[in-house]
Amino acid sequence: MNHFGHIQQELREQQKKWLISGCAGFIGSNLLETLLKLDQTVVGLDNFSTGYQHNLNEVEELVGSKRWGRFSFIKGDIRDLGTCQEAVQGIDYVLHQAALGSVPRSLKDPITTNDVNINGFLNMLVAARDAAVTSFVYAASSSTYGDHPGLPKVEDRIGKPLSPYAVTKYVNELYAEVFARCYEFRTIGLRYFNVFGKRQDPNGAYAAVIPKWIAAMIRNEEIFINGDGETSRDFCFVENAVQANLLAATTSADNRNEVYNVAVSDITSLNELVGILKSTLRKKGIPYEKEIAYRAFRDGDVRHSQADISKSLQRLGYAPEYRISEGIETAMQWYMGQSQK
Repeated sequence: MNHFGHIQQELREQQKKWLISGCAGFIGSNLLETLLKLDQTVVGLDNFSTGYQHNLNEVEELVGSKRWGRFSFIKGDIRDLGTCQEAVQGIDYVLHQAALGSVPRSLKDPITTNDVNINGFLNMLVAARDAAVTSFVYAASSSTYGDHPGLPKVEDRIGKPLSPYAVTKYVNELYAEVFARCYEFRTIGLRYFNVFGKRQDPNGAYAAVIPKWIAAMIRNEEIFINGDGETSRDFCFVENAVQANLLAATTSADNRNEVYNVAVSDITSLNELVGILKSTLRKKGIPYEKEIAYRAFRDGDVRHSQADISKSLQRLGYAPEYRISEGIETAMQWYMGQSQK
């Protein structure tokens, strides 16, 4: 049994109370599902700006009524300090996922992105500090690496931000560090690298590339690539991100006030990604033969992104179980089911 297996066993044997902000979103709802299956008590906070009630409904169906009874929901906004203070009462572990993601969204509306991602984050930090929670784990971002050219990306070497979104996620890390220094408040930031999986929204202007392309392929619609297709990413299946969150929340005290990469240390070009998706769909009886359309590069995007995960492996006991092909294979049935709704 690996370290994550031991952590899950320990959690099954002792109930803790968790807060997931952004619980109706993609990663938040996957965290909720896992924690309830481990018989934990969970409070969820969401304002449904990017999360969905149907994500919560799906989790309820998957975990069953008895475990669902361990969940309580607060509809509210992290930009309201009183709501944050209410949410953290009696909480052991905070998993702060609530944010406005998307580089294009932040370029279009930097004020709202700043308000949610910085002011909302600060409210959560203050509320959690005052409630003396055991640990505060937050969703950081690989966008923090900005224009730093080095590969793979190492936590202590970053460049200048390339978008308002990247600025907000970097400021989160700065605030977390200041709270550690000034208040001895222990935090861990998880720099997610292109997380994908079930309950990731395939619709809307800011949909992530994997669910968006799968939905288009199933409908036999044209696929667009921004740039020449050689832009590359370190795609991380959501189960790996869930593992990292639970490990970070429960890690030993001397391993806190840190930032960790969450990925698999692979590098996959967009052209290669198209091939993986087409191959997986073909196995499911859905051939896709349309030519790929190429467009201009998108503002604010980095050219290449790959994580060095050695720090996460060594200090958190992180052991990602899914590479991109395995994650796509695992999630594909869910994506196919969504296309029929």
